[in-house]
Amino acid sequence: MESFSLILAIVVVTALAFDFTNGFHDTANAMATTISTGALKPKVAVAMSAVLNLVGAFLSVEVANTISKGLVDESGIRPEVIFAALVGAILWNLLTWLVGLPSSSSHALMGGLIGAAVASAGLGAVHGDVLVTKVLIPAIAAPLVAGVAAMFATRLTYRLGRKADGKASEKGYRAGQIASAGLVSLAHGTNDAQKTMGIITLALVAGGAVAPDSDPPMWVILSAGIAIALGTYLGGWRIIRTMGKGLTDLQPQQGFAAQTSAATVILASSHLGFSLSTTHSVSGSVMGAGLGRKGGVVRWSTATRMFVAWGLTLPAAALVAALAEWVCGFGDWGTALVAVFLIASSAAIWKISRREVVDHTNVNDHEAPEAEPSGVVTQAMAAVTPPPAGTLTDDLSATIPAPAPADPAAPPATTTV
Repeated sequence: MESFSLILAIVVVTALAFDFTNGFHDTANAMATTISTGALKPKVAVAMSAVLNLVGAFLSVEVANTISKGLVDESGIRPEVIFAALVGAILWNLLTWLVGLPSSSSHALMGGLIGAAVASAGLGAVHGDVLVTKVLIPAIAAPLVAGVAAMFATRLTYRLGRKADGKASEKGYRAGQIASAGLVSLAHGTNDAQKTMGIITLALVAGGAVAPDSDPPMWVILSAGIAIALGTYLGGWRIIRTMGKGLTDLQPQQGFAAQTSAATVILASSHLGFSLSTTHSVSGSVMGAGLGRKGGVVRWSTATRMFVAWGLTLPAAALVAALAEWVCGFGDWGTALVAVFLIASSAAIWKISRREVVDHTNVNDHEAPEAEPSGVVTQAMAAVTPPPAGTLTDDLSATIPAPAPADPAAPPATTTV
């Protein structure tokens, strides 16, 4: 059994707290479209997602090894550095949850780890090649690949089902959407739970509790899986509302296409050891599905806010983690001060969230903004899409005035030859 110091125990508990926030922050990735289309009731959806997240945590350790062995130099990392990294990641998760933005928990963790490592041991503590190939490139490629796949899958789905009975087809797609949502949940556990496993394993190595290059111990895998499952069951209802209703209005066919495309991308990346953001993958697939349906519209104002949050995630978490590491450097009292700051900030964010409660009873009560201007992509697609039958006739009849009624008192018209 590993020998634990007090700081190591604090790091493990904080890592599991991050895993918990990861669960409720990223529930939207798996279940937002299923909830928004009515395929599953909200509580049933998050319970199903929680169980599959737990199962997924046991399927692979490739991503965990990327975190614990590849991103930073283990030899220069102390447990306090990992604690500071987790502080930056948790606070970013809570802030973005408060405003309902689906940012990446994965990148918050990466940013925190990078910022704390650089503050502690300099730029040489970060392996730049791993950062680029297994973090940054997947961050850009994942939403694009998932979005394009979802757009074509949506078009194919509508084309194949155009002659099918409407109600029967919709019922079938709802069933397919439930299955694909389960696949996303499984993929989420396979990818995201492993990141906490990797962080805890890195802390154990830094604290001398396990040998370098060790795989995560079984108790680490089990505790990380349980933490993310509990967080998932609570449900990040604010982000579920944004993902399910704020980006676009989804029908069951689109939800099925979006979730299937995202799950495929996430599972493939987990197999390759890429620390992929499930948030980026699912958000890209939801937008792709919105563009894939004829007449579908993506709300680009919401998408723009989301893109900005994505761009700020790594540097913001890194900055907070670097400051936390600087304070921890003053000794035990510095570490205690950072811990108190984390608890107080988390409590304040939760209290602010109570001013406008979003839960399973009102998660779908979202009204789209009126008269939102169409984005460039939406306008371009509308320009090349032929109008539905009857539209041209209706437009002409609306613009050509009807003839004035004849005056019965007027003399009849005569024709002069």
